[in-house]
Amino acid sequence: MAFDLLTQLGGDEPMAAVFSQQRAVTDWLLVEAELGRALATAGVIDHAAGERIAQACRLDVIDLPRLWAESANVGYPIFPLVRMICEALEDRDAAFVHYGATTQDIMDCALALQVRDAASRLLELVGSVGDGLAQLVEAHSGTVMAGRTHAQQAVPTTFGAKMAVFLSEMTRHRARLVRAREAVSVVSLFGAGGTSAALGETAGAVRTDLAARLGLADTEQSWHVARDRIGELTQSAALAAASCVRLGREVVDLSRTEVGEIAEADGMYRGASSTMPQKANPISSELAVGFGVMAETNAQAVLRAIEAGHERAAGEWQVEWQAVPATLNAAAGALRAAATIANGLRVFPERMAANLELDGGRLMAEAYMIALAAALGRDKAHELVYGAVRDSRSEGSSLRDAVRAKVGDVTWSTIADTLPEPAAYVGSARRICDAALTEWRA
Repeated sequence: MAFDLLTQLGGDEPMAAVFSQQRAVTDWLLVEAELGRALATAGVIDHAAGERIAQACRLDVIDLPRLWAESANVGYPIFPLVRMICEALEDRDAAFVHYGATTQDIMDCALALQVRDAASRLLELVGSVGDGLAQLVEAHSGTVMAGRTHAQQAVPTTFGAKMAVFLSEMTRHRARLVRAREAVSVVSLFGAGGTSAALGETAGAVRTDLAARLGLADTEQSWHVARDRIGELTQSAALAAASCVRLGREVVDLSRTEVGEIAEADGMYRGASSTMPQKANPISSELAVGFGVMAETNAQAVLRAIEAGHERAAGEWQVEWQAVPATLNAAAGALRAAATIANGLRVFPERMAANLELDGGRLMAEAYMIALAAALGRDKAHELVYGAVRDSRSEGSSLRDAVRAKVGDVTWSTIADTLPEPAAYVGSARRICDAALTEWRA
């Protein structure tokens, strides 16, 4: 396997284990073992034979180098896997190994077990991100800062309200992943063409029992080429990863030297440069961006796998073999990085307060316009404040002084007390924070 530096530096080990070689082979063997027991329960073979088949489905029965060599020739791993299981049995039992199943049934059942566990891991990571964000929302619901649109100061907001938007995203990601986990946790046992013809009248009983043994949901419909469930999970994961990218970029922007309103967790040599001793690079944010972009990119490939035709894919299924693990591993990496950000973020309210005055108080232009609108009407008030903004920029004066010059002393004396300070012009910031916290904690 090629060395993957991104995963080496920030990958999620529990997710990597879900998609390891050992886990894949172990799950294929598990499905074959439980299929033997399900055949016995349905009366296709006797219980002793079913148990002997199950006992032969062991990892030590499989010669891994041989498995992969023969798989490369066949194109799929289950044919050589079954041969090795059969070699460990007497002919009378070997005759019923893999009975009524097709390669994709075994691999899709194993995939269902893997992606179910992958979804559970993503939910753990979303929980860690959300809990960290919730602490920030609660602690900083009243910490006033400049809200920014188009990368420029716009109107005041609070840091808590900013984080509340991220928290609400995590609440929705959690709900989507719960739904997707349920959707993908489904059995597959429909045989060569999706009709279960080989198992005849016992097909439903064998499939239902296999599902119960594996802890999967039963279904009456083959999903050999119906890959929307897999797509739902990978798209849900990619959406969560995309939010991590957004969080990472927000931290990068707000921790710029010229802004300096927040910073990632501190630590000796954390984010250090090999040549610039002053640097403390936002390394978790960079990992969130890197992993998130890869999750989004690989999730698009999974959508192409949904295009499979007829009753069995001819190449589209192979896309999943790489794209599904890649998407979920990358999403886990993004969420892991985002959890590190959220749970270690340093916030600098004094710098936020200082930055409110960077543009001569012009981020209060809307507030001044609204205050003047009661007397002048919104349109005239907008034009007056717009002119005052231009004057204040050209003269280097504060917006307050420029507005006073525009309206004159008499009018100014009637409106001066109605012009709010930034802390009084954050609208529903506290309600936004409370709502996000309530939704998350529900």
